[in-house]
Amino acid sequence: MHADTPAPVAISLIVNGRQVSRTVSPRLTLADFLRDELGLTGTHLGCEHGVCGACTVFVDGRSGRACLMLAVQADGLRVDTVEGLDQFEEAARLKQAFTRCGGLQCGFCTPGFLVSAVELLRDPDAEKPLTAESVREALSGNVCRCTGYQGIVAAVLDAAAAPADGEDSAES
Repeated sequence: MHADTPAPVAISLIVNGRQVSRTVSPRLTLADFLRDELGLTGTHLGCEHGVCGACTVFVDGRSGRACLMLAVQADGLRVDTVEGLDQFEEAARLKQAFTRCGGLQCGFCTPGFLVSAVELLRDPDAEKPLTAESVREALSGNVCRCTGYQGIVAAVLDAAAAPADGEDSAES
C-alpha cells in the first residue's frame, strides 16, 4: 500500500432494512458505496456537490445527500434509498401521482424528489394542508432539467390529498 493511501475501514450499517458490513476506503462516498458496492443504482449522481438532489437518501430518517457523505460516516446508521421507499405508505401514492400528474420525464431526478417528497408528507411539522408554495420550498434542494416543476408539485399535492391506505376517503 502506498504511503498516501489510507487504510481500509470496516463499516456496518442497515440499508433498506438489511444489515450490511463491508471494508471500504475511507474516501468512498456513501453514493458510490450504495451504487458500486451494493448495486443500488437508484441513488443517482448528478453534480456530486450536493446541489442537484439526485443522490438524496434517508440517513437515520432524515434526508441527506449521499454524494456529500462518506460511507464511513454511515457506520452504525440506517440508510434508506429510493429502492427501499416502499416501506413508507406515502411512496405508493407519490409514485402513482408522479405518473398521473406528469411529474417525471427522463426520470434522472425522480429518486431524489421521491425521497424528499416522502419526507415532506411524513413531516408532522409541515404546514397542512400543503400548498404549492410549501411544496416548492420543501423540494427546493432538488433540481429537474425537464419538467419545469409544475407536474412534480402537482404530484406531491395530489399524493398529499389522497387518502392513506385503509383510510376512508369520505372521512378525509
